[in-house]
Amino acid sequence: MSRKPRITVAGAGALGLTTALALADAGAEVAVYDPSPDGGAASAVAAGMLAPVFEAVLDVETRAHFDLMLAARDLWPALETRIGITVDRAGAMAVGDPSFLHATDAGVRKLGLHPTELSRNAMIGLAPGLAPGWGHALLTREDWRIDAAAALVALRRAAQAAGVSFHPRAADGFEGGERLVIATGMGRDLGVIAPSLARLSPIKGHILRTDGPVYEGIVVRGEGAYITAAPSGLTLGATMQAGAGDLAVEADQVAGLLEAGARLFPSVRDAKVIAQTGVRAATPDGLPMVGRGRHHGVLLAVGARRNGWLLAPLVAQIITACVTEGDLGPYAARLDPRRFDNI
Repeated sequence: MSRKPRITVAGAGALGLTTALALADAGAEVAVYDPSPDGGAASAVAAGMLAPVFEAVLDVETRAHFDLMLAARDLWPALETRIGITVDRAGAMAVGDPSFLHATDAGVRKLGLHPTELSRNAMIGLAPGLAPGWGHALLTREDWRIDAAAALVALRRAAQAAGVSFHPRAADGFEGGERLVIATGMGRDLGVIAPSLARLSPIKGHILRTDGPVYEGIVVRGEGAYITAAPSGLTLGATMQAGAGDLAVEADQVAGLLEAGARLFPSVRDAKVIAQTGVRAATPDGLPMVGRGRHHGVLLAVGARRNGWLLAPLVAQIITACVTEGDLGPYAARLDPRRFDNI
């Protein structure tokens, strides 16, 4: 850039912070606006999955976009180094009854990958405490994970060090910037200048956390639940309630999630559990809207559904290319916000 463009970023979640950092690294003067003291919102209520394989296999909305999700995951090593976090590359394993494992195995193979079948002893070695009824599992090393809370802190710290300024209020518009990047999740306050935000619909999710690890091991994917563990505690997720936009914790959702988790790890029943909720934004086709909006100077980075952390570096790359007039890459057309204009 011959001079520093002034960019306003609305939203300090995974997409907003990653984009703000990328823009600052590209030479822009960046200001981030978010009314939450620490930002994050739904990005903080997340297990930090970077899981292109099991997302493509287990989630029908993203099944056709494995190539895009894998490309996004492959951008994480550079971001990992840039912000000083550690990406857990241990992988993930599917555990369940024979029909679930058969369908999962077929799904993984359709992606051109070959999962590893694990014996009971191998399963226990990777995830101590698994319920005794499970005798086989499928392992992929292609799915990774981060600590979402730690990543938010690291992104903010790196962005501040790169010169990004933070403002603890919502953006009302361009806030003096030449361009506005809208990364506000389900927020529609900027809908007048970004009509495409009306295409977003809410998805409410519950996750459960414990105050200490019930087990320490690999990510486990089961029917109706996944479990991750770290020294700070266990995460059990996640429900998905399409159309729900409130943050109230619902007892029936918690009970169902707890039961699904306990089928994998019986000790979950005795753990002290804290329930959290977050509301994510989804588009009609399950992919985010990333790129130029209808109005001049407006860029969108919204609607990542359940894959915000996975897609964050790809979103940042495309938005930065829009600002610098660089190569948007092979996936920008698929994510173009204008794809819904004639629907």
